[in-house]
Amino acid sequence: MKTVTLPGGEKVPALGQGTWYMGEQPARKADEIAALRLGIDLGATLVDTAEMYGDGQTESLVGEALEGFRDRVFLVSKVYPHNASRRGVVEACERSLRRLRTDRIDLYLLHWRGSHPFEDTIAGFEALQAAGKIRHWGVSNLDTDDMEELLEAGGRACAANQVLYNPGRRGPEFDLFPALRQQGIPVMAYSPIEQARLPRGGALGKVAAKHGVDPYQVALAWVMRAGDVIAIPKASRPEHVRANVESAALRLDAEDLAAIDANFPPPRRKRPLDML
Repeated sequence: MKTVTLPGGEKVPALGQGTWYMGEQPARKADEIAALRLGIDLGATLVDTAEMYGDGQTESLVGEALEGFRDRVFLVSKVYPHNASRRGVVEACERSLRRLRTDRIDLYLLHWRGSHPFEDTIAGFEALQAAGKIRHWGVSNLDTDDMEELLEAGGRACAANQVLYNPGRRGPEFDLFPALRQQGIPVMAYSPIEQARLPRGGALGKVAAKHGVDPYQVALAWVMRAGDVIAIPKASRPEHVRANVESAALRLDAEDLAAIDANFPPPRRKRPLDML
């Protein structure tokens, strides 16, 4: 499995597992748990969730899925902005830990920017680190100006920024990604195949045919191409889990990248950060 290096030097899988919408349909619970465990066995040991997902139902499902697997997993969760006060972030984390059936979260993210000052949220994160309840903290859905404010507020320990990124959502490449690279902060790309809405034809289809793979495997390989972006697709079927993991070994050449650029042009100006 390819890896991405966090600011402190720890390496994590470049291909993880997203869980958005998991745990919301009881009839699918067993299949979703099996899919997460299969992904872990295949090397996709980074698992991403959030207190927002299913109002805690997803964290509960992840907690059940990780029984017996916890020490093999780099676990990521996220706090609601309205819970991100100095005290609120600690209380929210405690609730997430109970649902996740664990004593620590490896990376705890501010889900998006809210009304609480960054200084308060950072203080909450630092208190959680001091107590051993989180190992790293980071952010999600923060654009370039937000990141500048975060760093000025004492956020130099930020370990990642999770944003919407795929071939059809390339806006962050213009200024956000260069700014993050300058600080050594990796990106986590959510919805890397646009929740299966990316076109399967065009450049993705042609490159896929050339390599004998699925177009969505090409899209995932493209997201991970730079070496400092973690892709977190969701999969609840075994064949999709295996296909996602296999995409981490796919190497796209200059011709492939040029074809994708022609079909999905890189940004030439600043664009507001997209969110789903």
